Amino acid sequence: MTTILRLIIGAVALALAGPALAALNVFATVPEWGALAEELGGDKVKVYVATNALQDPHHVEAKPSLIARARSADLVVATGAELEIGWLPLVTQQAGNPAIQPGKPGYFEAAAYVTLLEKPTRLDRAEGDVHPGGNPHIQTDPRNIAKVAAPLSERLAQLDPPNAAYYRERQKAFSERWSAAIAKWEKEATPLKGAQIVVQHKAFTYLEVWLGLNEIAALEPKPGVEPTTAHLADVLALLQRQPAKIVIRAAYQSGRASEWIAERAKINVVVLPFTVGGDEQAKDLYGLFDDTIARLLKGVS
Repeated sequence: MTTILRLIIGAVALALAGPALAALNVFATVPEWGALAEELGGDKVKVYVATNALQDPHHVEAKPSLIARARSADLVVATGAELEIGWLPLVTQQAGNPAIQPGKPGYFEAAAYVTLLEKPTRLDRAEGDVHPGGNPHIQTDPRNIAKVAAPLSERLAQLDPPNAAYYRERQKAFSERWSAAIAKWEKEATPLKGAQIVVQHKAFTYLEVWLGLNEIAALEPKPGVEPTTAHLADVLALLQRQPAKIVIRAAYQSGRASEWIAERAKINVVVLPFTVGGDEQAKDLYGLFDDTIARLLKGVS
């Protein structure tokens, strides 16, 4: 066989194999959905996460680098519930990629598959960073992760039919492991039930419902509004009448307000990873909740 013929045969083989080997490009807005896409997609997906755990997910700049990534994406996985309202619409519009526009199979919102809490009775921007559909921080309850996993797996299968069985098998395996992990976390977290807590931002509602925590105050006077000295003084007065065990903040938040209140109220500050990558232990979805439970238990002990 001549060298030229070998080259031709090799080129044809690569051309035929190329599409089958190409991974789905997934553009995840936040780390938790990037991690879930990797759990479900394995080596059939290539995941890009637009933000990191030390960024406030409400306030992200629609940089050219994000637009470029969205331009080549097959699937956008977002939280929805207007968490990304300040930047994602601009990114998807500027990307000029018809496959990932809202309403298309290449656009997926996790919040659509979860019952949202804290839906406002009236909409008024004077009330702070209010989300009309409800609280978007659904990832703090692992049961919500499970609710999102099945439809996300089906969306991957829809976009990549040749590998549909692969995605479904991975989702089934993940569901079994995840259910066992939830049972373990709930058993470990039994001492937390009924514990009175203070939060810096209204970001842990789903965590509180899951574990039976009792939130008695928030350091932000309104969602997304920086704590004022006057408001912190009011919270301190409340804690003198109704003591709390801990004050919780997310890893991406400044510690000034929580440290101020903790020092004066004589309670512990618990810094939670909030999402995958929030600290050294939260390297994946399992580590996220292992570490969250461990930190809470240490804080209330």
